[in-house]
Amino acid sequence: MSWIRTIPFGEAQGKLKKLYKRVAGPQNNVDNIMMAHSLRPHTMEGHMMLYKNVLHHADNEVDKWLLEAIGVYVSLLNRCWYCVDHHFEGLKRLIDDPIRAAAIREALDSERFEGAFSEKEEEVFHYARTLTLAPFSLRMNEIEEMWRWGWKDAEILEINQVVAYFNYANRTVLGLGVETSGDLLGLSPGDSDDPENWQHT
Repeated sequence: MSWIRTIPFGEAQGKLKKLYKRVAGPQNNVDNIMMAHSLRPHTMEGHMMLYKNVLHHADNEVDKWLLEAIGVYVSLLNRCWYCVDHHFEGLKRLIDDPIRAAAIREALDSERFEGAFSEKEEEVFHYARTLTLAPFSLRMNEIEEMWRWGWKDAEILEINQVVAYFNYANRTVLGLGVETSGDLLGLSPGDSDDPENWQHT
């Protein structure tokens, strides 16, 4: 499950139990990435809030499937198979088209985006790649190129935050040896600005 000790649902107490109940899926299943925080529930709560607001807030304007695709791509770049497996399953559920999902996965794996994505969508993957692998090299012209393809500043911010979040999540997983064993892949909270609403879809 992870290289450090975690507290299972049945042994959780106090704040940790409350947080587990908020994020638990069927049969009180809690994703291992969240359980990895169990010795410090306050960091779990911070992770939960960041994840939900960055990927699943009702005020986001970028299509959720594209945000998930960005997350899968960042995780592929970081070789974080845990996040790839979880979020590609979520992406497949969102688009509900096995043929298109396979084309998207092939495009992300090969970094040949044409065909699976529009030229406008392709641009976000170039930005995500640089921000993940060489953030120090980013310059204003990267943003200007996104403007040129029609991305608005607020949408660029959403994209930036998804890339930043997945780099955080990938390093949490890779740094603690988190595995998917026992997880239910692809579950996610519905769109809502209510931080207490974690109804899984």
